Amino acid sequence: NASGIMAGAVLSGNRNFEGRVHPDTMANYLASPPLVVAYALAGTVNIDLTNEPLGTGSDGKPVFMADLWPSRAEVDELIRQHVTPATFSQVYNNILKGNARWDSLPVTRSADGRYAWDEESTYIHQPPFFTGFTSTPSPHPPVQNAHCLLLLGDSITTDHISPAGSIHKASAAAKYLLERGVQKQDFNSYGARRGNDLVMTRGTFANTRLSNRLAGQGATGPVTVHIPSGEMLSVYDAAMRYKADGVPTVVIAGKEYGSGSSRDWAAKGPFLLGVRAVIAESFERIHRSNLVGMGVLPLCFKPGESATSHGIKGNETITIHFGGEVKPGQDVQVTVGETMFTTTLRIDTDAEMGYFAHGGILPYVVRKLAAGVTQA
Repeated sequence: NASGIMAGAVLSGNRNFEGRVHPDTMANYLASPPLVVAYALAGTVNIDLTNEPLGTGSDGKPVFMADLWPSRAEVDELIRQHVTPATFSQVYNNILKGNARWDSLPVTRSADGRYAWDEESTYIHQPPFFTGFTSTPSPHPPVQNAHCLLLLGDSITTDHISPAGSIHKASAAAKYLLERGVQKQDFNSYGARRGNDLVMTRGTFANTRLSNRLAGQGATGPVTVHIPSGEMLSVYDAAMRYKADGVPTVVIAGKEYGSGSSRDWAAKGPFLLGVRAVIAESFERIHRSNLVGMGVLPLCFKPGESATSHGIKGNETITIHFGGEVKPGQDVQVTVGETMFTTTLRIDTDAEMGYFAHGGILPYVVRKLAAGVTQA
């Protein structure tokens, strides 16, 4: 960082999200496992592996990738020797069996036989999805005089929204863990702590490569401006201040919002931050559905329109004129500051309308079960 070096990484995973390998790597490339080893031996991505040597052998001669790359016959022979029916039979015959450490774990149940939540656990915590739950749904409160929590650009991935990688030492999640006696070396990852909503909510929009226009030109990381005070805060702290003041928040984004892997916390996290709606130029298909499933309103700018075309700066108040008889795909008027424009409601089906009316798919399903309805 101090020298302005753009660090690169090569990985054999199925996604190359920013910061996935390390928070400070800006260039990430997908490759096969052997190529990952080859680049590791070379120590740089600025190399032509087909013509330049990976290094020097013990005999002082250059070693090329072609010298190390196995032939098809060698690969086939290894498969013949080690990928056998017996291997699969052994695994599947024992698939329901635990091990001594797993089987010896103590299990504590409450008096009624339900899971006993441990408030001291930093891995598993009872989420507040059913706090204040009622047998009948309440009308969605209006989104009036809301503030923009983040003003984002194109291709915001689910890893930008809810990263699965390492927990940065300066993050809100790190502060929470340190306050509970968890040392940095034991932070683990957001993916490992996805059973704790208190960690995951703090980890929402915590990707170190996130670019939020509200934070200023060139700024990256989980920071935003709390509009009423003008303070620069972490996204989590700003969201909690808005919630404490009873102010709804909205995320405004560009094209392909929610692209990448389908990740439930990319919808759960914004919901728990108090985000009531996302207005974007377009949505990734599954993430749009997940937002609806958490009761977060997805709205699309009309074709050719955007936050930029409407002159949205992010410091305006926002009102979404939404209510009454609502149909999938209908027009919804939005007022941002002094500007009013029309968006498209991206609740696409009657079934999704039902989920949204109940505040999301979780309360919808529970109410149906409580009413003895087995099919929606």
